[in-house]
Amino acid sequence: MAEVDEAVSVCFVVRIDDESLGSFNSCDGLGVEFTVEQREEGGNNGMVWQLPTRIKYSNVKLSRPVTKDSAKIIKWIAGMAAGVTRKTAIIEARTLAGTVIASWALSGVIPVRWSGPQLSADSPKVATETLELAHHGFLDTAK
Repeated sequence: MAEVDEAVSVCFVVRIDDESLGSFNSCDGLGVEFTVEQREEGGNNGMVWQLPTRIKYSNVKLSRPVTKDSAKIIKWIAGMAAGVTRKTAIIEARTLAGTVIASWALSGVIPVRWSGPQLSADSPKVATETLELAHHGFLDTAK
């Protein structure tokens, strides 16, 4: 029997401040970029100093077929009309058996874009939705 590769995940379960948004089958954009400035030092021709200046976090895009959990996203976005409140998000990569492979905690999360399904009787495709989140960085989840 072949061993299961633990790095392969089946779904991504997302919670916003302990409120579940359900599972997604695609997660894209978990990343960070360190911007650096280069400075040359007079008399030192052997190297150029690389000085960190800013940290940039890319937006995270989550996609899935439309389910009953889709209403949870709309409820969260509709609640933003009264004022934007940044939240904490937990994204868990899980196997088919539900075992958590890895998780990422994001601070200062806000939704920046939601796109719903394209509905057409001419093109019978699976109705999908995409949620895009901006955040201020990763939180340490080590215990």
